[in-house]
Amino acid sequence: MQSKVIADSVLVSDYINGNEKSLEILIIRHKQRIFSFVLSKILDREIAEDIFQDTFIKVINTLKKGKYNEEGKFLPWVMRIAHNLVIDHFRRNKRIPTFRNTDEFDIFTVISDEVLNVEKQLIKDQILNDIRELIVELPEDQKEVLIMRMYKDMSFKEIAENTDVSINTALGRMRYALINLRKLIEKHNIILVN
Repeated sequence: MQSKVIADSVLVSDYINGNEKSLEILIIRHKQRIFSFVLSKILDREIAEDIFQDTFIKVINTLKKGKYNEEGKFLPWVMRIAHNLVIDHFRRNKRIPTFRNTDEFDIFTVISDEVLNVEKQLIKDQILNDIRELIVELPEDQKEVLIMRMYKDMSFKEIAENTDVSINTALGRMRYALINLRKLIEKHNIILVN
């Protein structure tokens, strides 16, 4: 008996309306991806399990308070929560001691470069992930040119040949892709600073 896959948005809605089983289905469905992501950053199974649980505690609290509004994008939303908890973990474990008005205090003697780099890398990964999600929303011809140029490092001449258009058309599509991407970044309030 093949059961039809229920969309995440339907399961979220069912859970909000009191069906506890719906959340269990969502957790089982996305556990591997979310847990693997956390573990890849933390590299400690026990801590990763704690962060995974904390992620779903936050998810449950947000859903129960009726504050979930991610327009059907459940997994990216949960991944963002997990990501923020990973960053919180790094901040907590390399906690900066508080010194009151002393001239000798140098923040860089307290935080190692390695910690700063891990955090910067996490932030950079999140930015790249956010942008990848936005690229999906672009019109097909613009998305194609953008991916060829940015991810496949192709020249506009190669793009034109591969897509059977003139170089000017390829350039125009790239220009519109960047304009639309900028609009999407503003619409989704994505901060692109490291």
